[in-house]
Amino acid sequence: GCDTMFQQTEYGYDEDVMAARFSEAAAIFKRCNDHFDIYNDYEGVSGLKAINDMAGKEPVKVDGEIIDLLKEARYFHEISGGAFDITIGNLLHVWHTYREEGIVLNGEGKKAPVPSKEELEKAAAHRGWDKVIIDEENSTVFISDPEVSLDAGGIAKGYAAERIGEYMEKENSICAAINAGRNIRTVGSKPDGTPWNIGIVNPRDGSTFCIVTMEGAGSFVTSGDYERYYIGEDGSVCHHIVDPHTLYPASMYHSVSVITPDSCAADCLSTTLFTLSVEEGKKVLDRYRADSGDEAEAVWIMDTDKMQNENGKEVSGYWAVYTEGLEGRITWGQ
Repeated sequence: GCDTMFQQTEYGYDEDVMAARFSEAAAIFKRCNDHFDIYNDYEGVSGLKAINDMAGKEPVKVDGEIIDLLKEARYFHEISGGAFDITIGNLLHVWHTYREEGIVLNGEGKKAPVPSKEELEKAAAHRGWDKVIIDEENSTVFISDPEVSLDAGGIAKGYAAERIGEYMEKENSICAAINAGRNIRTVGSKPDGTPWNIGIVNPRDGSTFCIVTMEGAGSFVTSGDYERYYIGEDGSVCHHIVDPHTLYPASMYHSVSVITPDSCAADCLSTTLFTLSVEEGKKVLDRYRADSGDEAEAVWIMDTDKMQNENGKEVSGYWAVYTEGLEGRITWGQ
């Protein structure tokens, strides 16, 4: 939606060139937003909302980018054993409605209702990639079940950041950092030759939990339970990352950060790992590394009592676990 922040920092010599690049990048970001927004219609745009609106009725002609995004999402569904699933739009819609209301109620100092298991099961009954028919030749997408809907919340910002990163590389930008709703995508190396330093926030107070270094171009995405949440009547934290298997917001971690060159993959992976055990998450990363040939590293932050017998480290009262490839690349906060 439109509440997503987009920032771009570029180092260079020609201000006019950089200003033109920034406006093109902002245009790419807006185009992606318009295509992937499932709540609002835009003039002349046939995107995910149109596909959802026409579910069970007819195929919708769409831009190649939509098909590209859907294929990426389908791949992450496959390698995660269904942990990443953009076909659970109906389930997410139920949570979205309760969350919007819950945030308002919490703001008035009131406790807010949590959807019943029955309501969630009813919404989750309609899902699955077998209901999504992608016809690449004719550039159409058809959802065969009128009750199924797509929600690309866990992939859209990363997809947009990656498209912008590719554009900047094509334009030979020497060095830039793109931040699309906390999806960081760097282009080139920093002018002074030092690595990019990227901070992961402390879930409790927003201070710096740790800093991770990243050489050259790459992507860094954090999924956290401390954004867009409300507190339910039962005291639970109802945030926006819902586990497709339990139908409830995942409660193992406070945040999971992923570093990998492709920003779209980083977004999908951080969302996916948030709902899996560390061990299962590492298997997904291994599979992605094997398929892509890219590095893929992660940092998990959890409460000390959720520790999963992992080699980790107690930091600021939390338990932190990270993949072997980050050895020597993390500076812990105080």
